[in-house]
Amino acid sequence: MGNPKPPDFVNFMAHVFTAGDSELWLYNMGLKELLEENFGPIDYVSPVLDFQKFTYYYNEEMGKNVLIEARLISFEYLSSPAFLPDAKLITNEIERKFSVDNKRKVNVDIGYIHHTQFVLASTKHWGNRIYIGKNIYAEITLMFNFGKWEPLEYTYANFRDPTYLKELEIIRNNYLKKRKKISFE
Repeated sequence: MGNPKPPDFVNFMAHVFTAGDSELWLYNMGLKELLEENFGPIDYVSPVLDFQKFTYYYNEEMGKNVLIEARLISFEYLSSPAFLPDAKLITNEIERKFSVDNKRKVNVDIGYIHHTQFVLASTKHWGNRIYIGKNIYAEITLMFNFGKWEPLEYTYANFRDPTYLKELEIIRNNYLKKRKKISFE
């Protein structure tokens, strides 16, 4: 019989995509401040990532002729993975604040990096998602095996892309440094 023990702290992060210029939303429209108010200081923002080469699904809501820009954002402080349901509810509220006529202009997919996995939260049930409370589900989107991220059968196309994987590896490496630091304190 195993003895229960507390989980490792994880690095919360967000996949943010916006209707138009992501820098404008982050730095001029208050998105960065709202994220930091709820999740602590941001310690990494990826360059703009090509989101629309994978799907035009969000253009119906964000604007048919709008370029959608994506970024991966990492938060400095490590936290318990048990915070994920609350984090998803917070990001839903942030999305509502930036909505126009009930249509999102900012989408914030919250999740976390652990040294073995990249997990995203969702409000939608699917066979590959586990209920974690507060009407929220968790999905293991990627696993880290043998020195690299491995997509799973259901992993979204953007998270299979080498550019996204490279950015996630940067965030993972930063997480490992933070993890090592707190284990010595």
